[in-house]
Amino acid sequence: MIPRLLEKYRNEIVPKLMQDFKFKNKMAVPLVSKIVVNMGIGEGAQDIKILERAVEELAAITGQKPLIRRSKKAIANFKIRDGQAIGAKVTLRKTMMYEFMDRLLNIALPRIRDFRGVSFDSFDEGGNYTIGLSEQIIFPEIEYDRITRTQGMDITFVIKNAKSIEQARALLKYFGMPFKDKEKE
Repeated sequence: MIPRLLEKYRNEIVPKLMQDFKFKNKMAVPLVSKIVVNMGIGEGAQDIKILERAVEELAAITGQKPLIRRSKKAIANFKIRDGQAIGAKVTLRKTMMYEFMDRLLNIALPRIRDFRGVSFDSFDEGGNYTIGLSEQIIFPEIEYDRITRTQGMDITFVIKNAKSIEQARALLKYFGMPFKDKEKE
């Protein structure tokens, strides 16, 4: 079964982007190549239960087993030793990516309290877009009663073929990314 957003990309977004930016070939149109979900778990260095619970929640949110990230060097001020587990990340591609993006844009983001949109300027020079979320409870896969502590995460949309930030922004806008109004910021 083809994900809903992939069909929308092929049938609606590609023609709009080709018209807006005067692309002559469909292969030159920007596309989201992967989504990386990163969760830093600083307290997990001292308590392994916090790390395990965060990994379970990240797996439930993304539908894929997270990779445990380890520290590259010791930092005495933060009580972190070399090679200690301090985070988890998931890289989503193809079908899983489109399903996650659909859930994020249509279910999770509207559940944020006092939500007014995501930042208009969180693009890097390569055209990739990053959202920082402060709570994992906005996702419906997380049971609110079983939460021991709230955990934030970063979600990065890696965009391929975008020659400018305007192209990347237009791609995400056509997918339904709820950007804040530029005038109100």
